[in-house]
Amino acid sequence: MARKSLRKLLLSLSVAVVLSCSWSGSVFADGDRVEALEARIVELENLVNQLLQHQSAPAANTAAVEAKAEGAAEAKVMAMMDEHHKAQQEKAKKHSYKFGGFIKTDVIFSDYNSGSSAGAGRDFYIPGTIPVGNGDGESYLDFHAKESRINFKSTHLLDNGAKIGTFFEMDFQLPGQGNERVSNSFSPRIRHAFLTYNKWLVGQTWQTFFNVGALPENLDFVGPAEASLFGRQPMIRYTSGAIQFALENPETTITPYGGGGRIVSDDNQVPDVVLRYNLKGSWGSFTAAGMVRQLSYDNSAAGIDDSTSGYGISLSGKFVLANKDDFRWMVSTGGGLGRYIGLNTANGAVLDAAGNLHTIDSTGVFGSYRHLWNSKWRSNLTLGYLAVDNDTRLTGTSVTKNATSLHLNLIYSPQPKLDFGAEILLANREIESGADGDMTRLQFSAKYSY
Repeated sequence: MARKSLRKLLLSLSVAVVLSCSWSGSVFADGDRVEALEARIVELENLVNQLLQHQSAPAANTAAVEAKAEGAAEAKVMAMMDEHHKAQQEKAKKHSYKFGGFIKTDVIFSDYNSGSSAGAGRDFYIPGTIPVGNGDGESYLDFHAKESRINFKSTHLLDNGAKIGTFFEMDFQLPGQGNERVSNSFSPRIRHAFLTYNKWLVGQTWQTFFNVGALPENLDFVGPAEASLFGRQPMIRYTSGAIQFALENPETTITPYGGGGRIVSDDNQVPDVVLRYNLKGSWGSFTAAGMVRQLSYDNSAAGIDDSTSGYGISLSGKFVLANKDDFRWMVSTGGGLGRYIGLNTANGAVLDAAGNLHTIDSTGVFGSYRHLWNSKWRSNLTLGYLAVDNDTRLTGTSVTKNATSLHLNLIYSPQPKLDFGAEILLANREIESGADGDMTRLQFSAKYSY
């Protein structure tokens, strides 16, 4: 009877060891952990067997023998569990994993005074999609949750003192698949996918030239899109204190001679080069960035093979004001900025009659004041302006000359990370011919970050 009871004890304690290890971490992740677990169970079984072999007392002493065996086995299991928990705690200090993101639903009413609109420009503000001219205006009501996103982050402290980090994030904006007819199923897209090793970053993330920390708090996906640098791309970046240096993926956008559809060229042979300086304090933050790039186009069928250089300078920041209000701003200018500013409202270069490339100058500026009414209510007023200096002898008169926007919102946060908001957006785009178009948009959003 004693042997049967002790066998049950052995089984239950062995199961306890397995469950303890599996709950604390993935025991079966590799062969070494499985072997270690098996060794512990064998050690426990040998301990109990030794006690059973020495059980020579009469039945009257059975209870005492069982009690002694149970106490010894439980003590051994507790020691094993304590050892395992200490190992897991030490591991947790070196490795961490975290999921994050948010769920966001937008209800958007858009009114265009000079024509119709379709596509991504209905999901968020894209200056170049505002129709211009004397066409009949159109209005639209759209619901979507495409901005919702999910991300995964990990950090790893190596035995040699090095630190590795990873970050991956996706959302459902600009889908190549999906429609609103039945299921509203939209395909995910990569936003960020990079790793960091000490001072190095390799992978896709925000352009180094772009200071995401200066973006206003707008319900719209970008906000003052015409005036802001904005974009993500693959890169190799080195950070040393306040200085960042990066080599990033090149891509050229071109206006044909006389105007027409955009030419997208991937003929660059050198990366975009960015140098950035960041300054932070209790007063806020300030960023200065410079960028040089090659714009290139090779079309043997048309007898075109040319390249030229472009550059850009951007100053931006966030100033903390009284009562925790803040002012966010950005000023960017350059020749050949193209896709870097205004969501590619203007191209980086234009072709002349001989097939030579000439950079297009552009300047964007925005400012945004954020006011806290109280701990749960806040508002943001944002103004943005983009000016493009086109040589109309080359570009024609159908290209964008300037674009402006005004954003005003009211956001309510009844609980931390939970936001409900309403925003009005007034935007205008004018082309070189003098024709222009207005967009008025009213947006309601609900968002929970996790």
